[in-house]
Amino acid sequence: MSAYGILTAILIQKGSSESKDPKAPQRDSDLAAQADKPGAPAILKWGGLWRALYARSLGIALGLLFLVSFVIHWTQSARAVAEDALGHGAIPSTTIQYLFDPQLWFESFQNWQSEFLSTVVLSIFLRQRESPESKAVAAPHQQTGS
Repeated sequence: MSAYGILTAILIQKGSSESKDPKAPQRDSDLAAQADKPGAPAILKWGGLWRALYARSLGIALGLLFLVSFVIHWTQSARAVAEDALGHGAIPSTTIQYLFDPQLWFESFQNWQSEFLSTVVLSIFLRQRESPESKAVAAPHQQTGS
């Protein structure tokens, strides 16, 4: 989802409610000047490095969450497979060896595919009334943005 969050900020998918409007003006240009607006996050006043990190904080947070959840899934799946192998009298694979096991990647890709299918493809054709993640119910499929 980190890649999804980052790529939706820079790429445009015609017809997707998740895509930005290519005709809309940039909203995040000159963050230093926007730091003085009422209600602006205080971190914007801390300097260029902090502004750059904060401006990418959603992508960073989602990337870290992905990494943590993947490592937990990988290590716990490796443990379960090793226990199963021992129970059948086989030699268990190491955690590093399990990283190259097709079963791990099959399970991981199933999760990623369902996330992308539901948020990207279906949002072109389906609607959720009053949801900010959906286009208006009467909006044409070719309309980009919400």
